[in-house]
Amino acid sequence: MSGLALDLLLQAIPVGFVMFLVLNFGGLLTWVERKQSAIMQDRIGANRASISVLGLRIRVLGLLHPLADAVKMLTKEDFTPARADVLLFKLAPFVSVFFGLAAFASIPFGDTLQIMGREIQLQAVTLNVGILYVLAMISLGVYGLMMAGWASANNYALLGGQRAAALMISAEVAIGASIMGVVMVYGSLNMQDIARGQGQPLLPQFFGAWIPAWGVLTQPAAFILFLTAGIASTKRIPFDTPEGESEIIGYFVEYSGMKFGMFAMADFLETVVIAGMTTSLFLGGWQVPYLGAEGFRLPWGWAWSLPHLVVVVLQVVAFVVKVCGMIFFMMLIRWTLPRFRYDQAMRLGWLGLFPLSVASIVLTGFLLLLWGAR
Repeated sequence: MSGLALDLLLQAIPVGFVMFLVLNFGGLLTWVERKQSAIMQDRIGANRASISVLGLRIRVLGLLHPLADAVKMLTKEDFTPARADVLLFKLAPFVSVFFGLAAFASIPFGDTLQIMGREIQLQAVTLNVGILYVLAMISLGVYGLMMAGWASANNYALLGGQRAAALMISAEVAIGASIMGVVMVYGSLNMQDIARGQGQPLLPQFFGAWIPAWGVLTQPAAFILFLTAGIASTKRIPFDTPEGESEIIGYFVEYSGMKFGMFAMADFLETVVIAGMTTSLFLGGWQVPYLGAEGFRLPWGWAWSLPHLVVVVLQVVAFVVKVCGMIFFMMLIRWTLPRFRYDQAMRLGWLGLFPLSVASIVLTGFLLLLWGAR
């Protein structure tokens, strides 16, 4: 195998892992949402879909329901309104899913993997401005919703698309402003550099090397603001004003079959992206406390060397566990809080999250200048 072919094959490893992780998370979340809501509401939840093996009905805790949903949507009638713009109508769900998948590309799920003398960055796309890339992909996803609302030739769908655009603008402004404090603290727009920076000790002159400098500790206010705005950007309860059944029908009212399923998948993909960004910016990313490239090293000097591959696996597992924890928390909010009215959501974004995010930037800058002057 030539050197170029080997390089391409090795670079395909992080890309394939990201596609496998995000797509499977997106499909599995349809089951997680049902089961978690059932546990919270003291119900059994989805458990009827089954397969027959040697006369036995196997249900696997309801895990076959996502497969049953996919079969159902693929076999449903693909309806297109008579007055719809056919090209935009069919393109809209693909746009939403594409940008939901592309947004995860710059989020690192590990440090580096060394194979055959080559070093592979464990992120699908390595960018010095990775944060800006992720924000751009999330923002572009709203074009699919606007296209769906406009192309459906339905006034209610159009209103849903306009609400989605307004909600996305208010959420994205707050997300960008809340992240600036993290960028100032770690000095980079590269999400891999930020993840590595969170492995350093927090204020070692006061706490020694015991506490890692995770973003949730260096920027606690920004963590709350980012997570709130991030949930709003996913367009899910309590911020599902673009599709609130009690007010309007939503931007996907004219869609059926798998096109409808793709819009639902896009929402779940955005949930995974926000959970991944929260993990990378505030929860240490792939960092495991006291785990370095050579293995574990505790502050009092005890060390445990580990093979390189074991270290990489622990880092990837830590990232996945943190993402799962954030998804669980976001689902918890989704099934706990009531829906905001449209005006309440706009007021929270423009008069609440955005001013507080700017105040967080000013406070962070003041503290950094004060600390640098000492």
